[in-house]
Amino acid sequence: MPIKKLLLCAIIFIIALGTGPGALAAGSGEIKLGVNDSVTDIRAVSVEYTFYVPVRELAEKLKLSLSGTPEDLSLAGGAGSLKILKEGKGIMEDGTEISLGTFTSGGKLMVPLKIVPLFGYSVSYKPDQHLLRITDGTQSLDDDAFAAKFKNELAPEEPAQPAPSPSPAVPDSSVPAPNSTKPGTQGKIVYLTFDDGPSATTGQLLDILEKHGAKATFFMLGPNIGRYPGQVKRMVKSEQGLGLHGITHMKSKFYASPPAALKEMNQDNADLGAVSGQSTKLIRTPYGSKPYFTKAFRDKVLGSGYRLWDWNVDSLDWKYGSAGDSIYNNVVSQVSKLDKCGVAPVILMHDQKTTLKVLPRILDYLQMKGYQYEIITSDLKPVNFWHDTR
Repeated sequence: MPIKKLLLCAIIFIIALGTGPGALAAGSGEIKLGVNDSVTDIRAVSVEYTFYVPVRELAEKLKLSLSGTPEDLSLAGGAGSLKILKEGKGIMEDGTEISLGTFTSGGKLMVPLKIVPLFGYSVSYKPDQHLLRITDGTQSLDDDAFAAKFKNELAPEEPAQPAPSPSPAVPDSSVPAPNSTKPGTQGKIVYLTFDDGPSATTGQLLDILEKHGAKATFFMLGPNIGRYPGQVKRMVKSEQGLGLHGITHMKSKFYASPPAALKEMNQDNADLGAVSGQSTKLIRTPYGSKPYFTKAFRDKVLGSGYRLWDWNVDSLDWKYGSAGDSIYNNVVSQVSKLDKCGVAPVILMHDQKTTLKVLPRILDYLQMKGYQYEIITSDLKPVNFWHDTR
């Protein structure tokens, strides 16, 4: 890569670290922090749309090791580590620098909850139920049951005096804010895509997306649309993106000829319309468009009005299966590289049971990095391996 390009990417990366949609609308005050199935005595302070907690108390509750000096602290857990510097910055395990906006209150160093996903935890925030909760997957109560059980303990209390403002204050991107992913908003964009569905577990996938305020585009197979019509209707109702992936998913049949490929996409679109009343121009060919979807194929299929999309981040979830750490690390590595050059990730995943286990971690990471989710639409410039923008 030319030196000028490297410098430009570096500049974009530094700017991007300080951007991202505001994630909380909690106002001022404090809220009790829940961890798994209990309410702790930690009070999270809301300052400039970000929740902060004392770092030592957080480390104790999450069983993280805390070492170093006040000017250079290190937090470490089984899933990751973070250096917290005196000037309000942090250094992630991969060397990425992030702004933390730390400050001291009552002699305690306050850190933003956006760091929690670095250690393998998820954060839930439901202001209407006064719920702010950290979970690691071992909890037995869902958020609604937790809020109902501890309703009295979670009731808010006004602080005796206004909390000090950190310098600088940054939005907490670990928890999604209402409308923070609405198209047209400012910030970094990521396109989540899922192939081969719908399936018996699509409902769980949509539950996870909904919990994180995330949107995705589903490239679906015609026969599966017919098997799981309810899942497709739910996609439409929740305003997810709809795409086509053909009928057979067999190289010998889909790529038999350009007319064969077009016939599969047309049939897929007809199946989608029969179930949902919707049609789409968005297609993803089986196994990706290269090398099989040659110019003759593209002229025939794209000439009929379809828009071809591949990806620039391959999760390899089909390969790693239940090895969630490998899938997560693979996505993080590729997204980080694109981030440095300001390129929006188009992430390939599959509508399968094993992907569900690692998806929350991936979403937490993307939110922490300041990404907002958008669906692919027919007016966008397609991302594909042939650079065919028709």
